[in-house]
Parts: sequence; structure tokens; C-alpha cells
Amino acid sequence: MRTPGIIILAAGKGTRFQQAGGEGCKLLAPYPDAAGVSRPLISLTLAQAQRSGLPCILVTRPDAHGILQLAREAAMPVITLNSAGSGETIAAAVRATPAWQGWLIQPGDMAWVTAEDHRRVAQALSAGLPQVRLVWQNQPGHPVGFASAWRAALGNLQGDAGARALLDPLTLTLLEAHSGVIRDADLPAD
Repeated sequence: MRTPGIIILAAGKGTRFQQAGGEGCKLLAPYPDAAGVSRPLISLTLAQAQRSGLPCILVTRPDAHGILQLAREAAMPVITLNSAGSGETIAAAVRATPAWQGWLIQPGDMAWVTAEDHRRVAQALSAGLPQVRLVWQNQPGHPVGFASAWRAALGNLQGDAGARALLDPLTLTLLEAHSGVIRDADLPAD
């Protein structure tokens, strides 16, 4: 079976969060889970990714000790990288997962993406679609999925634009979802 996996991006510096008055690492900020229990944001993201049943890998900074500890507790595979941007982060994860037959790009601060969302994108890729993106009311969301044909291009990404430049309107399939696929925690009020 052609199985894609989830790349969880957690190697950013959280600059917007801190400039808006947030303290510390935004991925460690407490957010309520489905039961209303406060947990670190990244823990919620990791849990949803793992519930999908898909292979996962987290990319974070080597000095992100809190994130690394939570990843160990969750038995989440990790790559550490002093990333210059999301493109470089994605590229490192793609190069580290040569057996995967596609990749779902999942920002670490988007904990409202569900396990079912991941499975929908993975199923579409496994069915032969080259690129898949969840949307809500025509707003682009995550995860964004790329089939294995995009391996070389993803593995050579640089900069902070992520994989946006690779999205091709002629091959990109949009799947309508819910508001959680566009919600992130860039600011403390999110």
C-alpha cells in the first residue's frame, strides 16, 4: 500500500506570537483539549496526527527542550534542525522519510486539524491525486498533501515560503472541511 506520512512543522521561532505579547514558546502554551483539560498546544497536534494511524515525524529546533520532551513522551520520531524557514524544515523531513509515498504538511500550531482530516488527505493521495489541500469556505487550510512524485521538489525546498510555490492549480484538489483546518495559534489570543 502506498502510505503517505505527516510532517509536523515545529522548528519556527514563534516571532509573531512573541511580538504580540506571548511569552515563551507558543507550542508549549496551554490550550484545552476535547475534554477541557489544558495541555501544551504541540501535544494536541501530536495526538491528532498519531490518532490518524499514519506515520509521523516532528521537525523542531535542537534547543526546543520542552517540545523534544513532549515528543519523547508521545513516542514521536523527531528531526532536529536550526531551520531558516519552513521550506528547509519540509525538505529535511522529506529526505529523512524515503519510504513514504507522499507527505502531509502539518504546522505544529494547528491543533484543530483532526485525525480524520489527515486520513482524508492521505486517502486522496493514495487514490492517485498529486496534490490535496483542505479548505474552509474557500480559505486554504492544512494539511496540504503531496504525492511521491513531488519528492525531489519537496526535498530541495529552502526559505520560509514552505511548499506554496509547488502548488499547481491544475493538479491541486481542494477538499472542503471545517474551520479547524484554517485555525492556528500565531497570536496569544488565538
